[in-house]
Amino acid sequence: MTELYFVRHAQPDYRSGNNATFALSDEGMSDRMAAYDVLKNISFDHAVSSPYRRSIDTILPITEEQNLIIETDERLRERDSGIKGNSSFDLFLKRWTDFSFHEDGGESLSQCQKRNVEAFIELTEKYTDKKILIGTHGTSLSTVINYFDKSFGFEGFMRIVDFMPYVICMKFDKNKYSGYEELLYVHKEFHGKK
Repeated sequence: MTELYFVRHAQPDYRSGNNATFALSDEGMSDRMAAYDVLKNISFDHAVSSPYRRSIDTILPITEEQNLIIETDERLRERDSGIKGNSSFDLFLKRWTDFSFHEDGGESLSQCQKRNVEAFIELTEKYTDKKILIGTHGTSLSTVINYFDKSFGFEGFMRIVDFMPYVICMKFDKNKYSGYEELLYVHKEFHGKK
């Protein structure tokens, strides 16, 4: 059984840079320890993350304790939201209704899903029967869940949009998807939800 442990980042400080460099807020730094507590007794074989700081910083306590080097993969970055990409409930709904829709300068859910799923399938093939720790983002993770479970859509995304951190374990038996389990969520208001 191959197990992918996805950790959606803890709450960032949106004043601390740009999308790639947001640091965790003080609350986020504290909340990442909840993810650590849930995962500390699992012996991971590999760690990979979005290159974005908030994702790396969220899984850092686990990787430091287990002496794991975090591999970064650009394909695991968050969706490029373009201009005003996270500005309204209506845009969230429009994207989930039409996976090919994107804002000016932005990326569609279909594009985000394609690159993320490609990376995760490679991981399941390379690390068969291993446990992999993954630092990720809310939209990216949602599109991955949707790829393997079409019942996860707009409502599922809106349910988890405020979960930071959010931890799930997705399992593959002989590289065939066999479901996922929620391990943790910490409710924090997402800044773009209006």
